[in-house]
Amino acid sequence: MISLLLASFLACSSSAPTPEAKPADKPAAADKEVKPKPATVDIPAPADVAAPPADALKTASGLAYKQITAGTGTVHPGPEDKVEVKYTGWTTDGKMFDSSEKRHKNAKFGLNQVIKGWTEGLQLMTVGEKTRFWIPEELAYKGAKGKPAGMLVFDVELVDFVAAPKPIPAPEDVAAPSKGAKKTKSGLAYKVVTKGTGKDHPKASSTVVVDYTGWTSDGKMFDSSVVRGEPASFGLDQVIPGWTEGVQLMVVGEKTRFWIPGGLAYGDTPKRPGMPYGQLTFDVELKEIK
Repeated sequence: MISLLLASFLACSSSAPTPEAKPADKPAAADKEVKPKPATVDIPAPADVAAPPADALKTASGLAYKQITAGTGTVHPGPEDKVEVKYTGWTTDGKMFDSSEKRHKNAKFGLNQVIKGWTEGLQLMTVGEKTRFWIPEELAYKGAKGKPAGMLVFDVELVDFVAAPKPIPAPEDVAAPSKGAKKTKSGLAYKVVTKGTGKDHPKASSTVVVDYTGWTSDGKMFDSSVVRGEPASFGLDQVIPGWTEGVQLMVVGEKTRFWIPGGLAYGDTPKRPGMPYGQLTFDVELKEIK
């Protein structure tokens, strides 16, 4: 599950955290927090940054790794768990391109939100463990513009992790609109699951409060305010077009199932690690129009 606030997740202005990102935390009281000054010097690369040493282990995917410090935990994180880590990354020529250590701030993210090498590698670790990874380009950024190229080397310490909540099972008609579904000119399909009690519809500029769950067409849940136990509040002008159009069709108290084509969501091909693509299905309950 992608544990993100829908307001930012559905708006295309923000992306899921990647190893080199700086995930945002809730600000502490400004008058009480004394923030350490970031280091001004890059962390030197290890001597074996150019290639995995002979005693490094390698997985079937090509990921190479070597434990630096043994962990204190006994359980490994799962592919959708949220982890907290300290890390530094270098290219094979020894250039540091990112480091939470230099920022003096741990990184937190879901393992389904990052490059494949991280998703696979972190699942091999336990809390307290520090491991060096040599991640081939096909498990990293695959030559993406603006990203570090080639094989990347990371020193990663797993500080902690939180198990992902159990997903909500997908409806039987998740793959395609079911009989009785209506379709708009844009291609958005929808079907009322529970009738509402309100009379007014939100506008494109309205702020709404909703509970929702989203699945890809193969039945995988990727986000849910219901699982988090907290309804989402956002402006309808801040989200994907399918939501902007669809929620305006609803009244308070109504629960509707939407089948949103890729063109009204995040596109039909993957854009970033962990981001859903193609047709998406959402169950949405409109709780309030602000």
